[in-house]
Amino acid sequence: MAYENRRFSTFEHSYRCYPVSFIDKPHLEKGDKIIMPPSALDRLAYLQIEYPMLFELNNPAAGRVTHCGVLEFIADEGLIYLPYWMMENMLLQEGDVVQLKNASLAKGTYVKLQPHTKDFLDVSNPKAILETSLRSYSCLTTGDTIMVAYNNKKYYINIVETKPSSAVSIIETDCEVDFAPPLDYKEPEKPAKSALLNRKQSEAEDEPAKKIAKFSPFTGFGRRLDGRPSTESVVPDSSPILKQHQSEAQNGTKDSKSSNPASCQPSGKLVFGSNINQSENEKSKVAPKNSSQDPPQKEEEPKFQAFMGKKYSLKG
Repeated sequence: MAYENRRFSTFEHSYRCYPVSFIDKPHLEKGDKIIMPPSALDRLAYLQIEYPMLFELNNPAAGRVTHCGVLEFIADEGLIYLPYWMMENMLLQEGDVVQLKNASLAKGTYVKLQPHTKDFLDVSNPKAILETSLRSYSCLTTGDTIMVAYNNKKYYINIVETKPSSAVSIIETDCEVDFAPPLDYKEPEKPAKSALLNRKQSEAEDEPAKKIAKFSPFTGFGRRLDGRPSTESVVPDSSPILKQHQSEAQNGTKDSKSSNPASCQPSGKLVFGSNINQSENEKSKVAPKNSSQDPPQKEEEPKFQAFMGKKYSLKG
């Protein structure tokens, strides 16, 4: 008796499938409800099945399985009508045979979704739109791709994960929803480690070269305050220093440098004046200072001595 009850509580039948557009019901594309023939309702009425009615669709030729609900029983005998996105998931063509069986699914507690494009995340409130759209669905199956319509645009979303099982019912249940990155999402490219190491190494090699740079004095360009070109000399032609540098540049020999008294000056000092070119003979003509040139002292007048026999005049 128990075997007979189990047998009669299971509904299983094969039907040929067609898209819902054949019966002019395009609104069914926004959910997972199918249209079945009236004979299926008569059979289900005598079975002890759970409500709302949920079914398992199986395409044995492609090995695809999904789950769905039912909206009406008005299809022709031997036929069922499916949303087109569901036929795509099942790899079904118009007129293919599909196996239909009633199913009992646990209520879902967690669903992870993955949009196909980033456009779905750009809408104002994707979670609210998704919550509204999923009201047209009875169940979700891991691996399926559902369609969400919004603003005359269709968004396709993969069912990545469902809990507590691979197929869950979402009718009158609180379900946590999570999103995976869209299929067309690309993370920003990070520079390769080898490129960073090479750049740091080159920078480290350049720093010592900058620090060891040799100091070269007087290598800059001069600028005059009067606006004249800096190549013009500001020293008069009669300056012995100018003549000295010109003669050194023309001769370019060590003898000329040794004969020039200016070359004997200590390095790093500047000497101003024209007396540095005086010859030794001119210097010899200058009389040395003599201590006799000091101002002569006044001769002391003879002091008066009494009773010395000398005669002095009062006039002096």
